[in-house]
Amino acid sequence: MDPLVVGLVLAAAVMHAGWNTLVKSGGAPFVRLAITNGIAAIVMLLPALYLGFPNPESWPYLFGSMLVHLFYYLLLAYGYRLADLSLVYPIARGSAPPLVALGAFFVAGERLSTLGAVSIGVVSLAIALLAFRLPDGKGSGRSVLVALAIGVLIACYSIVDGMGARLSTDTMAYIAWMFVLDGLLLLLWGGLSQGRQIVGFFRDHWRQGLASGVLYMTAYGLVVWAMSVSPMTYVSALRETSVIIAALIGARYLNEPFGGRRIVSACLVALGVVMLQFSQT
Repeated sequence: MDPLVVGLVLAAAVMHAGWNTLVKSGGAPFVRLAITNGIAAIVMLLPALYLGFPNPESWPYLFGSMLVHLFYYLLLAYGYRLADLSLVYPIARGSAPPLVALGAFFVAGERLSTLGAVSIGVVSLAIALLAFRLPDGKGSGRSVLVALAIGVLIACYSIVDGMGARLSTDTMAYIAWMFVLDGLLLLLWGGLSQGRQIVGFFRDHWRQGLASGVLYMTAYGLVVWAMSVSPMTYVSALRETSVIIAALIGARYLNEPFGGRRIVSACLVALGVVMLQFSQT
């Protein structure tokens, strides 16, 4: 991949870890997710109207993305209520790259080199390593299953948005309308189910909501753009390095452990990223 694309996706990974930590901290994850996406929708509405609609061929992907993202956020909020960020986040993000590779092969005809396949395996293994509990700390089977289901949805929306952006003829228009539709649907769902909580939380924590909204919008916008110009599988693997950042943030701000196991995981992720870049030269 172009070094610029690699750099932007890695920057997106840092921002992605940041907004997920904001959502996880302090409770009420669905309320925070609704506000995060609602802010992104409001911010992107004027750019979307200015840019106009993308190619009609991409519309089914826009609406498909809207539905997949809704289920993703509902399940993500449930997962964050059920277990620690350090369990749910690594399993969900680590399981996504192999699934994206499989989906991209069938949907977009993307093929991996041998080194590319090995590098994605290394990244996924390193990410999954973060989720293993120490002998005295057992994660529930339900938490693991929920995290894996979240990983499936991550792979689904990644492929849907990657294909939609490629077919749109105007990637920026696709990205803008994606944020508007996704955010309005989630905000509507949240308003119907937890409207008072959303209003109250935004009144008291609007700065945090604004920060998470801007981070989310910038991070995923960069990823969708990258998937429109580079193989979705490689972009997905690079993006999921965000789990290392999330582990560091969790250790610093959420009092979650960061020991030798996570240092090994971080080193493996770095190795996988280097291998990924060499696999395309």
